[in-house]
Amino acid sequence: MAFSDLVTTCLSPPVHYMICKLGFENKDVYDLNDILSESGEIRWQAVTEHVYYIESDQSVDYIKSIRSLGPVCESVNLHFKSLTKEQFVIQYAVWFHWTNCPELFLKVFDVLQYTQTTEVALGLMKLTSCLERALGDVYLLIGKDCPFLLRDLLASEQLAVVFGQAVMNVLRIFIGSPYGLNLRNVLWHGFASPQEIPAKYCAMLLFLTAGLGQLLQAYLLQTKCVLTHRPYVTFIGLDEFNVFPDLNDETLSIAEELVKVSSFVLKTMLPFWMAALTAFKQSRYADSVILLLPQLEVGLRVLFTTTNKCPNRLLTAEPSALYTTFHEMLAKHLDNEEANQLPAVLEEPAMEFLWDFLNHQEGPRVRDRLSHGEINLETFPREVANQIVAFAITLLCRFSDEQMFAFKERMVIEPLMNCSNCYRSRFHPISRLKKQVLKCMKSIHLWPELPAVPEEHIQTVKGLEGSMEASTLIFMVSEIISQLQQCMPQNCYSSHDAINSILTERLLIELCDKHIRTLYSPRPVLEILVVLRKISAQCHQVSEQVIASTELRYKQWMNKTLRSRQRHNYLRMLNSVKFLSPVLRLILLLITLELVNIHLVCKKNPSDYQQYLKFLKSVLQYTENLVTYTSPEKNKWDETMELTNKALIKIRKISDRKVMLMQLAT
Repeated sequence: MAFSDLVTTCLSPPVHYMICKLGFENKDVYDLNDILSESGEIRWQAVTEHVYYIESDQSVDYIKSIRSLGPVCESVNLHFKSLTKEQFVIQYAVWFHWTNCPELFLKVFDVLQYTQTTEVALGLMKLTSCLERALGDVYLLIGKDCPFLLRDLLASEQLAVVFGQAVMNVLRIFIGSPYGLNLRNVLWHGFASPQEIPAKYCAMLLFLTAGLGQLLQAYLLQTKCVLTHRPYVTFIGLDEFNVFPDLNDETLSIAEELVKVSSFVLKTMLPFWMAALTAFKQSRYADSVILLLPQLEVGLRVLFTTTNKCPNRLLTAEPSALYTTFHEMLAKHLDNEEANQLPAVLEEPAMEFLWDFLNHQEGPRVRDRLSHGEINLETFPREVANQIVAFAITLLCRFSDEQMFAFKERMVIEPLMNCSNCYRSRFHPISRLKKQVLKCMKSIHLWPELPAVPEEHIQTVKGLEGSMEASTLIFMVSEIISQLQQCMPQNCYSSHDAINSILTERLLIELCDKHIRTLYSPRPVLEILVVLRKISAQCHQVSEQVIASTELRYKQWMNKTLRSRQRHNYLRMLNSVKFLSPVLRLILLLITLELVNIHLVCKKNPSDYQQYLKFLKSVLQYTENLVTYTSPEKNKWDETMELTNKALIKIRKISDRKVMLMQLAT
């Protein structure tokens, strides 16, 4: 029998007792009228009386409090079941408006009517993420930087000022404290199966959210403050997310069969998987991903604990110990500094995908943003959901017996497996720098197409100087290219026209297409990448400024609206463009060649590393000054020439000393 069949719960005995049994020990029947007035006002004082405190330090006694609140939660659940939807809307809907997603809470009420365990768990996950976001908005009425963790948010003085400390203590019994029920974390991290989450706790959080709305209204009336909701995060550049082909019904049907046989799936969690696939079919993309992400986490946790021989870490940790979450599982080392064996099992492409979609700061960070309520669930894009579901299917397939597949099924899944096996990071700083470089090169390639003043117009203007200096700078660029010839791909070199044969978009595309290891990049690599990316960004800004200025000045020249000094300045700009194009292209080439050899920076001793970093920062300083001088406000084109001359001299000296990474590689 597979290990996944043997696991009956991922909750440790104390946590299982706290969530599944403790709140059911007190069999008293609680009168709802004690906490709910006839006018529909929640009597918070009566609720807070059920919170017990430890005498020695006045901290919350979570065990006694949960036991006492159990009958209250049951009473609230029965109360909601007794209401029609219309009655619930009339009595409670207005108190959910402060959350900025009142419809979500009304849907949670619908779920409670039928008590389908998977839907209750989903409703609770959505409720807690939305509630966290709303509480963060309330925090910002008083505070500045909203805490990232729900635990810290609920313990903040700012929320205690608005709602009262006793009220916040009630909330912390249900969510946000590892010593309480901790429903939010237990669900979002995939520890609880559907049948392990009592519906009455979902009902109680729905009830408490309405009560918070009532308290907040009183606070806003008293202080004359206005609650402002932060805008949702939106995914931009969705085309970058397109890794896998669009999933069709045939693929999803095969996935439903895979779920039943894959060792990646714990049998107790099977309802979550089926519900996630159903939600995707029904175009409920946020629901699908919310259900699936915790299951990816628990499936990976099974692999992690098996490969690293630490089966005790499969279960929820106690408050004093560490949860085993994505953060720990995707790390290079275990907490005892031994090598994590999971990357070797998953292999680099799968690890890159997980880092891209979950961890990298410039990636979608889907789990963080969903679980913290940062995304509008109603408009969650299919493109993102498609990638998460497709990747999950590849894991189901990898950890299934191949003999279970018919030939036809293998043919359907094979395109997904191929995409997964050749995945390369798209959101690591190395990948982002590649994209920046190519985008900048495309911008510079627009320069020859820019409108230019006819030659006869230029000849009518006296006093134009500097053409000799421009050619001198271009010659220096050619010299530097000659020095670096041995670092280039051999098929790209042409001695008779180095600039136009080497400083091309084709060469940069070829170099950027080279695979560079991104997983677990050492600190020196990341530090150098920061500087290289800044240089690239400055080059792009210079290019955009040149394009904008050239188009504007040409239009003004033809319309004869330029004064004499402006005409001279415009012609100096046109002269500068002649050398700026090859210089910027040279810098982009240097960046890209350094990027290809980036991991060699780890071979430099501390002194050489600092010298190298100093050189890169001097190039950055040059490009920053270039941005200033080429801006519409400055237009200092003669100074640009002087600045460039000094920068090229420095690059040539560094090239002579063979300090650059590309030179270490030869």
